[in-house]
Amino acid sequence: MSEAPLVAVLDYGIGNLRSAQKGLERAGADARLTDDPALVADAAAVVLPGVGAFGRCMEALWGSGLGDVAIDAAGSGRPFLGICVGMQLLYDGSEETPGVAGLGILPGQVRWLPEGVKRPQMQWNILEMVRPSSLFAGLPDPAWVYFVHSFAAEDSDSTVARCDYGGPVVAAVERDNVAATQFHPEKSGSTGIALLANFVERARVSAGVG
Repeated sequence: MSEAPLVAVLDYGIGNLRSAQKGLERAGADARLTDDPALVADAAAVVLPGVGAFGRCMEALWGSGLGDVAIDAAGSGRPFLGICVGMQLLYDGSEETPGVAGLGILPGQVRWLPEGVKRPQMQWNILEMVRPSSLFAGLPDPAWVYFVHSFAAEDSDSTVARCDYGGPVVAAVERDNVAATQFHPEKSGSTGIALLANFVERARVSAGVG
């Protein structure tokens, strides 16, 4: 059996971050919920989850001392995954909390979902693949995943998947080693666990374990 790669789940004291850890464990990772920069530096891959309001999450991330840790991890070349509000934090800012800067790991802004739809989108929805990504290898077609959000990133050349919710909405992005999903893989049944398993495989390859 392949050795489980160490995946650091950034614990900045907000929301139910343990669900992401448990999903990664189910996907084959040695997932640790941690605020220890040394453990994060030793990890094969890093995950930034998030729930709640953009501004409060940014405040908690900086207050925990993990803001720079996240930026360093994303710039390290190791696999990095943002989930839900954790995806939104990667951008320059959000309309949810004007004047509060994001991490600036990915360029652009996070915007309200389109006018005329119920906010938040709190439902299962189908992914529309925009370009190939190993994260989606082996996923069913159609791939149903679970969303809970009122905001989404601007479309860009980093977009790898969208969903339809009053128009096209960015559902997943990827640039170099940094990937992120607006939906919750850990709440998306076998499809979400398969996606997390693909991420864990990236971590395994990155660490040279197995």
